[in-house]
Amino acid sequence: MNALKNKVQLIGNLGNDPEIVNLDGGSKLAKFSIATNETYKNAKGEKVTDTQWHNVVAWGKTAEIVENFLMKGNEVAVEGKLTHRSYETKEGEKRYITEIRCNELLMLGNK
Repeated sequence: MNALKNKVQLIGNLGNDPEIVNLDGGSKLAKFSIATNETYKNAKGEKVTDTQWHNVVAWGKTAEIVENFLMKGNEVAVEGKLTHRSYETKEGEKRYITEIRCNELLMLGNK
């Protein structure tokens, strides 16, 4: 059961090309967002699509795969865990970010 305590699995499409950061020591970080869609009918019987955006970060070899193979619009399945962090802007405002730290990545769809 420990493996289920903080686990996220999503299938969605990249909203933009990934942002790649080359870190000291040769390590890589990839940042990208994916959109997931849920379709339902409202009270009037109309079809409604609800889109949620999720920030994803990938490190190391996974980041290299993201850099070499993913681009805006690609459909992917990601598995990872939720992480929360905060930072302070230049104006002194505190900002909070929730991200998915990607452990596994599966490229879906056609080339």
